[in-house]
Amino acid sequence: MMKKHLLIILAVILLLAVPAFAVTEVVIETNYGDITVALDEGKAPQSVANFLTYADSNHYNDTIFHRVIKDFMIQGGNFSAEMAPKKTLAPIKNEASNGLRNLRGTLAMARTGVVDSATSQFFINLKDNDFLDHKDTSVRGYGYAVFGKVVKGMDVVDKIGTSPTHTYQRFPDVPVEAVVIRSVRRVEK
Repeated sequence: MMKKHLLIILAVILLLAVPAFAVTEVVIETNYGDITVALDEGKAPQSVANFLTYADSNHYNDTIFHRVIKDFMIQGGNFSAEMAPKKTLAPIKNEASNGLRNLRGTLAMARTGVVDSATSQFFINLKDNDFLDHKDTSVRGYGYAVFGKVVKGMDVVDKIGTSPTHTYQRFPDVPVEAVVIRSVRRVEK
């Protein structure tokens, strides 16, 4: 019995001695309301570092959610209301094989048809989109790297997700009324 108590005490001491995993939260402030996102630095360190580099440099300020597809996702992070792109940093390695899934409310890196092509653009899933998850190493099956989850403001995401859209210049699915990302900032703890 004494051994059992000592083991429990030792386990508690070890748990208290190990620092808790730090979760960085950011607020995406939009003209529709605020969205708070918890970023998963443990499973998607490069994607999170990349996203925070853009956020900390004010890159996201006054960009828009330029692509809204009802019952699928909302995408933003690089275009002005006039659909002018901002200059981006070099693309990052795709972390889609990290085990995180493209579920409703998750934040993932947008990319082109090239696996390692994500820069500043991201999207928020409006529903579970398992077809975007990592399946294999082919371009088509590689997937889209999830790196965070909405923890507050999913009602704002849903409202954006029902915005009427049209084709603007050569861009389909652009909201008729601009959905402006005013800023992306870290939550002070």
